[in-house]
Formats: sequence, structure tokens, C-alpha cells
Amino acid sequence: MWNQVLTLFQEYMGTGLIVGWFLIALIYLILKEKRKHIRILFLYVPIILLLLFFNPLFAKVLYAFVGNEIYYRILWLIPITVVIAYAAVHLYGTLKGRFRITFACVCGVLIVISGSYIYSNPYFRKAENMYHIPQEVVDICDAIEVEGREVMAVFPAEMLQYVRQYSPVVCMPYGREQTVYRWYVYDELYQVMEAEVIDVPRLAQLAKERACHYIILPKEQEMEGDLLNYDYILFDTIGGYRIYQDTTIYIGL
Repeated sequence: MWNQVLTLFQEYMGTGLIVGWFLIALIYLILKEKRKHIRILFLYVPIILLLLFFNPLFAKVLYAFVGNEIYYRILWLIPITVVIAYAAVHLYGTLKGRFRITFACVCGVLIVISGSYIYSNPYFRKAENMYHIPQEVVDICDAIEVEGREVMAVFPAEMLQYVRQYSPVVCMPYGREQTVYRWYVYDELYQVMEAEVIDVPRLAQLAKERACHYIILPKEQEMEGDLLNYDYILFDTIGGYRIYQDTTIYIGL
């Protein structure tokens, strides 16, 4: 259990330098901060939360109920950046003249080297629109929406988490739960969609059984068969995706 908790902490803290500054900030405030309400917020609360987080018995009980996907969120309660910022500003206020400027520059450098470039993480990407979701999702949903009713569409896994954020009328036969291990329930349609080579006859059959108006597939997706031979038409091509429409399922009002 200890190794699991320690791994969660290491993954949450990234490069680890922030943890170092946080501990230094705590020590500084223990020595310099005398106001009781500040000590409660920035010293006692973080220390108590850390002691709970690293307590094997406490971790074992919570793991049994929530698992590791939730347990690490205890760390969200620790005001790490606030404590570091407050300690830095407190120390800055005690300095004079050029020492202030030097200290401010050092703090700026430490902030830069303590992190990593966020867009090197595959789960982050630069915002393409005001919705902060991939523009292809927006364009595809806009293209397949029918005014006054809901439509059912099969999306590839990389789009599942975004569709519901954008459109309340574009429905899916399965959702984000397919990509989260703790929520996962076997779905054959999802398995067919995510296969390295898609079995087109089976995909068409399963999609029809779920009354799906559309199937969205990446252009480069390898397939055995052609959806055009199973009562589908190529409705549109948007970005790197093809939109197929089932002509046998009524889509009007």
C-alpha cells in the first residue's frame, strides 16, 4: 500500500521540484509566521492532509471504497502553490533594494525550471475554439445535427469525452465509460470500432441494431469491407474523419 501511495504522490508532483519548494516554504513559515489563522491555513492543514495521505491504514480504507483514481484527489486539498507563493511574498517583503530584484528573478527562474512543457503531454492540446475541445468534434457535430431531434452516432474513442461537452442532441451508443477502467462495461460495438482492422459487416450490423444514424471513422482506419455496400453513404469528410450515414434509418422529423 505504501508503494502505491508513494507512486500516486510522485506522479501528481511531476518533476518533484515543486515538492522541494513546498517543504522549504513550510519550514520557512514554521520559523517566521506568527499569526494563528495563517498558520492554521498554510501549516496545520497541509501537514495534517499529508499525514493522512501517507497513512497506510487510512489509504487502505479509502482504496477499498474509491480506488486510486479518486484517492490521489486528496492532494487537491493541499494548497501547495498558495503556500509557496505566500512564503515567497513574505520573504520578499523582508528584503530591501537590489536583494528584492534578485530574489524576484530567482523565483521566476525556479518557476520555469520546476515544471514541464504542458503540450508535450498527449492529453493536453492548445485550445482550438471557445469550447476547448477539438475543432473536428465541433464541425462533425454541427454537420450531423438535425434541428428538433436527437441523432445517434458512433464515434472513435478519442472523441468520446468531447461530444457530450459540446452537443446535447448528438447521442452515442456508448460513452466515455469505455475508456475508464473502473467504469468499463463490455460493448461489442466499441470493440469493433477500436479494432486495428475493422470488420465492416459486423460494424454495420451492430450499428443498425443500435439505430445509429452515423458512423465516424478516421480516414486512415484500415477496414475489411466497404460501408457503402451496407446501405451507407459517405455523408461528409471533415478533417481527418469520414462520416458515413445509414440510409435505412429515418433521420427526419
